[in-house]
Amino acid sequence: MTATGPALDLVALVRELVGRPTVSGDAIAQRDALGMLTDVLRERAPHLQVTGGGDRDHPWALLRTPADPDRRQLLLACHVDTVPATDPAAWQRAPFDADLEEGRVWGRGGSDMKAGVVAAVAALAAADPATPVALLLTSDEEIGSQGAAAAAAAVAELPVGAVVVPEATGNQVVLGHKGALWLAVRTAGRAAHGSTPERGHNAVLDLAALLARAGGTLPFRTDPFLGTETWNPGVVAGGTVPNVVPDRAEVVVDMRTVADGGDLLAWWRAQPEVADVEVRVDLPPVGTPADDPWVASLPAPALSTPATYFTDASVLVQVVGGAPIVVWGPGTPAVMHAVDEYVELAELEQAAAAFTDVVSRWGG
Repeated sequence: MTATGPALDLVALVRELVGRPTVSGDAIAQRDALGMLTDVLRERAPHLQVTGGGDRDHPWALLRTPADPDRRQLLLACHVDTVPATDPAAWQRAPFDADLEEGRVWGRGGSDMKAGVVAAVAALAAADPATPVALLLTSDEEIGSQGAAAAAAAVAELPVGAVVVPEATGNQVVLGHKGALWLAVRTAGRAAHGSTPERGHNAVLDLAALLARAGGTLPFRTDPFLGTETWNPGVVAGGTVPNVVPDRAEVVVDMRTVADGGDLLAWWRAQPEVADVEVRVDLPPVGTPADDPWVASLPAPALSTPATYFTDASVLVQVVGGAPIVVWGPGTPAVMHAVDEYVELAELEQAAAAFTDVVSRWGG
């Protein structure tokens, strides 16, 4: 027996999603998208139970077959938010028009990851109601997996047997990725008139000295699969006007980690110029063995290299009790977050068929 209801139009649904601006931080737009997807899926699979929640700022939805403690559920986990479409004039096609041309749907979020959402919805819509399967829809993944963090307690209550995160991998199976540690590092000085800088203490110069030293002395580690840790000082701010010695400065640092970030955090806090360190994001790395039996059964090749980006898997790995996790979905990694983002419809159709096959063979 399979789920009943009107057939799912993959192209129409991905165009509907891409046409909705769901930029991270816009809780209302993301909540509306979650509601639309829930309605679409429940129309075709009315047996699914729906749990929704998250605080006002980070909504999420969990749709699942009734839990059976003796059967593990296959979890597909997707986010609905996107990065902004900066400088729309630079796009050949309007970023939220969802144009259908050249076998592609064009627009922000096509690859990251609205095509993956649609493929996952298609798999659940076609599933036998007796199959133990669940779909997690989250918000604000792009700014630190905040929606997944809000949903983590609900996921922890499920007997999860395996997880698919349908991010853009060109439909190849990816076995993990680095974690992320984002820190706001601040220096403090003493203000003075710009004409008499010797009477003050320049926090910007302290920050500059700190950043010049960091690249060569941060205690980076290397993992055989994940590679070497990295850092990027992505945002720097300090001072108010040119003729005042700045008494404060801040850098937001993005570090991609292969293990617990405690040593890196301790390094920043120990530097003499540092007045304060705030942890903005702290997500662990993810890695699934290539010889895992479920991974070996998947109808797609497993890459020998990790994803370059982090995903909601960094949250889920902490609550699914050691279940294997793969990142696997339609979309082109090179166009994620880029001008003129798109998704190939052939990849979307291939992913929907592959996910449907994996769900149909899931025994729990």
